Amino acid sequence: MKSPRTFEEQTECIVEALLSDLLGEDEGFAPRSLETDCFAESQAGCTPFPCSLSAILAREPSAGAEASSSFDSVIIASRLRRLGDQYNEDLEQPAQHIIAAVAKGKVEKFGVMVDSLSKSWSSLNPELGYERAFLAVSVKLLAYLSRKVPAVARQIQLVELINGNREVRGYIETRGGWENFEN
Repeated sequence: MKSPRTFEEQTECIVEALLSDLLGEDEGFAPRSLETDCFAESQAGCTPFPCSLSAILAREPSAGAEASSSFDSVIIASRLRRLGDQYNEDLEQPAQHIIAAVAKGKVEKFGVMVDSLSKSWSSLNPELGYERAFLAVSVKLLAYLSRKVPAVARQIQLVELINGNREVRGYIETRGGWENFEN
C-alpha cells in the first residue's frame, strides 16, 4: 500500500489526526510520520492511508523513515490548531446554528458558516488572507464543536470542505503542499 501522496489523501490524514487530537483519541502515542514501511502490502492492520488511530498505533517506524519524508499529519494538524488559536471570536451562536442544522441532516451548514466567518475575519485583517482565515476558522469551530458536542464533530466533512475550496487548496499547493504549511 502507498503512503498518502495526493493532496486529498494528505488532507484526509491531517483531518483524522486533528479529530483524534480534538476528541482525545490520541492519548498514549507520540507524534510520528505517517510515511513508514508500514505501507508494505504484507503489513496487516494498516489502512491504505493509515489515518486511523489504530493504524498509527499499530505500526513502528522503520529506521530512516523519518528522513525519507517531511509529511507528518500529526505535526501539520498541530500547526492547524495553532493557526486556529489565532481566531478569538465568540463561536457560541455559529456553533448552535451548526448543531441544529446537523441534527436536521444539513452538515453543509458548517462549510457555509466557515466561509462567512472567514470572509468577515479576513476583511478585518487583510494581512491574514482568506485562505489562512478559512483554515483557522475551520479548525477553531471544529474544536469548539468537539468540546460541546463530540458526536457532531465526526459528522463534519472537513476533508471535503478543504479539498473542495480552490482558493485554500491553491494556497497550500503553491507553498509546496501540506508539508510546508506554516513551516
